[in-house]
Amino acid sequence: MGFSSPDIYLKNSLSGQKELFVPLVEGKVGMYVCGPTVYGEPHLGHARSAISFDILYRYFRFLGYQVRYVRNITDVGHLEDELNGQGEDKIAKKARLEQLEPMEVAQHYTNLYRSMMAKLNVLPPSIEPTASGHIVEQIEMIGQILANGFAYETDGSVYFDVPGYATTYPYGQLSGRVLDDLLAGSRELDGQEQKKHPADFALWKKAEAGHIMKWRSPWGTGFPGWHIECSAMSIKYLGLPFDIHGGGMDLKFPHHEAEIAQCHAAFGRAPVRYWMHNNMVTLDGQKMAKSKGNFISLGQMFSGDHPLLEKAYNPMTVRFVMLQAHYGSTIDFSNQALKAAEVACGRLQKGLKLIEGLQIDESTVIDTELSAQLLRACERCYQTMGDDFNTAETIAGLFDLLRLAHQLTQRQGGIYQQTLNTLQTTYRVFLIDVLGISPETDSEDTRLPDVLAILTNLRQQARTQKNFALSDQIREQLASIGIQVNDDKTSTAYEFVAK
Repeated sequence: MGFSSPDIYLKNSLSGQKELFVPLVEGKVGMYVCGPTVYGEPHLGHARSAISFDILYRYFRFLGYQVRYVRNITDVGHLEDELNGQGEDKIAKKARLEQLEPMEVAQHYTNLYRSMMAKLNVLPPSIEPTASGHIVEQIEMIGQILANGFAYETDGSVYFDVPGYATTYPYGQLSGRVLDDLLAGSRELDGQEQKKHPADFALWKKAEAGHIMKWRSPWGTGFPGWHIECSAMSIKYLGLPFDIHGGGMDLKFPHHEAEIAQCHAAFGRAPVRYWMHNNMVTLDGQKMAKSKGNFISLGQMFSGDHPLLEKAYNPMTVRFVMLQAHYGSTIDFSNQALKAAEVACGRLQKGLKLIEGLQIDESTVIDTELSAQLLRACERCYQTMGDDFNTAETIAGLFDLLRLAHQLTQRQGGIYQQTLNTLQTTYRVFLIDVLGISPETDSEDTRLPDVLAILTNLRQQARTQKNFALSDQIREQLASIGIQVNDDKTSTAYEFVAK
């Protein structure tokens, strides 16, 4: 498709209003999204953000835009208590506990994150920079903020002067936080005596003795603050300003608020034209937390290996649950919701075969009303995606197209060839290219039962030899590709949950 752009309205978190999207450069989109801090297994929250902005990436590209999509990897500088600048670096702590190099931890979980995103059919970004790979850019930006008088150095650390900044620029526009309330509500914590005000945040932290991840800087050996990383990387690859900055709504404060302040302080300009935030994920109505025992990683979701899961769920089912709600709404995961999504997703996948198999009988009288209904339903898909990327309504539009396609097979009247072409193209493009739902695949290879029989025998031998680790490994790896193993006392059965 050549470049032609239907109107797109998106919710700008900065104004709180839906605004017509007008790119900074015609035909091009620059988009930055905060990626994961790679110290643990990817979970549903990671998937929510990745899928939400994957939709933007896909739709802009479908419309013919040239998109530069930057999604970072945070591999240093994210402290346990980022709001108060306290605690260990999350990756360094994981490395200490597991007696690994920090970059081993970062690489392992980066690889795992990419693998899980691929299963969810999330397209890789154009650029995926790491914080540790852009220390020079961060040091340069910190130096500029210092030179402009909006930061101060204390014993090898550099802090952003929030009250001083607020005398020149507004602070709290994105999050709605009021500086006076922040200062009044702040509490004194150990280790904060270096700060002039509790609301100030670290741009550069002095590395104490024994700290592993550290670099030389004009202020001594240390490491960057979390907020400066995204400012430096986004500006390096997208310029100033750029079109869209996205992330989870939990990042509005302090992370994104700090990014805005840092950019004003260094360059006197706002960094972003449109801020977008996806909402959170709950599980059976409760916020996910390891302490509650309801934390489910994506790997557990795909294998079914969690007490709260009744079965393994295919990645497309998980993606479909995400898309059934607008990105700005909360999503509640439950076995009931997942099973319903599994059925609904399967219907749309099967519907693709039905629609692509339709043919025109030239001798049939044209049903003009049905033809008009089909064209309106096709147009609805563009309208709903243009209305703040409303995937829930777009899915409803695809079901409407499928319903009308079924009517076509049952009526005596036909439709115009051009209408059929529009129906087939629209359904495939929005299902596969825009929503990213993989088409249903057929496995006609008759050797598959023999392969499963061999695996059954190997598992049985392992169980007889009390090698339960190997038996479980076979089961889990089969589950990861959508084959669920069900054992009883006398036999083993397989369920193809991917379908």
